[in-house]
Amino acid sequence: MRTTWIRRSAVALALLALAGCGSSNYGGGSAAGTSSASCAAPSSAAKADLKTANSSLGKVVVAADGRTVYVFDKDTPGSGKSVCSGPCLAKWPPVQATSDQLTVDGVSGQLGTITRDDGTKQVTLAGMPLYLYSGDSHAGDVTGQSVGGTWWVVAPDGSKITAAAASSSSASGYSGGY
Repeated sequence: MRTTWIRRSAVALALLALAGCGSSNYGGGSAAGTSSASCAAPSSAAKADLKTANSSLGKVVVAADGRTVYVFDKDTPGSGKSVCSGPCLAKWPPVQATSDQLTVDGVSGQLGTITRDDGTKQVTLAGMPLYLYSGDSHAGDVTGQSVGGTWWVVAPDGSKITAAAASSSSASGYSGGY
């Protein structure tokens, strides 16, 4: 009997925690196709869609698998669009939303999503679409930093980090813009 009471109490607490969660249009609905979560469901850092990690650039935002996320200077914050398409996507795949209820751990910027032209949902932070870099081979790599002078690692508040990485061997000689 005691075990049943404990389980029911845990379920009730979880439901109360989720009751305050909801979603709204990003920026008051000014950009079509964008939405943002108003709270994150309690979960472990390992299951968070976005979390933070230490790198040679300081504390940065990473995806659930630990790969560093980037923003692209050619995207417009809050526009609800990503301008990275075609060959760009081969090097810079979008961070895709795993569900309608995104979760974060240590990320303080406004989380949201946009709907890409192919119908997939791309995660945004501070209104900017987020990407991974195909040249990052391990969790925590920041080899995409400053590629083409337009790609930047993201800080927990959603701002781009423009400092040079301590080991910036990857971007040298690349001038393709993406």
